[in-house]
Amino acid sequence: MAEDTGSDIDARLAARLRALRAERGLTLDGLAGRAGVSRSMISLVERGESSPTATVLERLAAGLGVSLASLFADAETPDASPLARRADQVSWRDPGTGYVRRNLSPPGFPSPLELVEVLLPAGARVAFDSGPRPSVIHQQVYVTEGGITMSFGGETHDLATGDCLAMRLEGPIAFHNPSDRPARYIVALAGDRPPPAARR
Repeated sequence: MAEDTGSDIDARLAARLRALRAERGLTLDGLAGRAGVSRSMISLVERGESSPTATVLERLAAGLGVSLASLFADAETPDASPLARRADQVSWRDPGTGYVRRNLSPPGFPSPLELVEVLLPAGARVAFDSGPRPSVIHQQVYVTEGGITMSFGGETHDLATGDCLAMRLEGPIAFHNPSDRPARYIVALAGDRPPPAARR
């Protein structure tokens, strides 16, 4: 599938964000307090009237206790297909940095594992400053093309093609492509879901 653009992806994000917030019983003010994102910005995103950056979306994901990839996924259903053809995979371009992320996992299929492919433009840097979530989310990054520099937990790692780095999502993290060529990498995320009471 071609990269989703404009109103299509904004509408998908809006619907998903509203659903996740309602599922957790959070008001706009409640999510704003958890995520560190203004109530007005969340309202704009939920109405599909804003194209938020990856940094804003990551803060919202942390406030909801989910991964960033979950904001682009479909709600889980017991009859969802276990197969995701490339033509059906949702992709999104960050308006702030130009980086493109593609959800590889079958949409709506119940699984604790999520796979995402990221294309990081030459010279681009994406930084997330979210805090810990209600449950532990593990992440591994496998570089398939080019190289990136990752910073988290006070450490910096230079990753080349074929390198894989594992970590927990529990603090600030940054991805940087210092080269003059695009870099591509796969992100695998897995974690236990918190009980309903912990999500509120």
